[in-house]
Amino acid sequence: MPSLKKPQILRINDVASSRLFTIQSVQLRFSNGVERIYERMKPAGREAVMILALDGDHVLMIEEYAVGIEGYELGFPKGLIDPGETPEQAAIRELKEEVGMGASQLTALGQVTMAPSYFSSRMHILVAEKLYPEWLEGDEPEPLKIHRWPLAELIHLLEHPQFQEARNVSAMFLLREWLSKHTGFSHLLGHAG
Repeated sequence: MPSLKKPQILRINDVASSRLFTIQSVQLRFSNGVERIYERMKPAGREAVMILALDGDHVLMIEEYAVGIEGYELGFPKGLIDPGETPEQAAIRELKEEVGMGASQLTALGQVTMAPSYFSSRMHILVAEKLYPEWLEGDEPEPLKIHRWPLAELIHLLEHPQFQEARNVSAMFLLREWLSKHTGFSHLLGHAG
């Protein structure tokens, strides 16, 4: 099967803006001549990190308010990568801001996107190990509730009513796969090490 040729961008217009977002109209011409107009969030050029912080046989999680669903969501620490930061530097900073821990060892598990038809951003998923206590002042409007979730019960996060955000679910499966390949953790998941 031949590979698809990317559509030609004919025009991009900003159609609406808020304090945080700009919506763009993108007129495309596909290789078969069909033209369509799509809308997307204007690419910001900033990526994000999500940190799977291992504390013994637990992973650290946070509970924070998500205005989009008007409720509290349970998830892994995360945040934007600041200009000039590497994903690893951002992961350490966010971990300190959100759970009061630094990490001496980081392992990149991969990247995920969210609704790529509308957003261009990527999220780097990293495992943090060898944690040590250290707080940094963050930008959260209220203290975050920290949870320690047993690694042996990781799959049961899917049953938790506050654990529904797709990037968190993806990160949980990446973590399970990573843990299953490491002899120090594989026994928790019922896999041979």
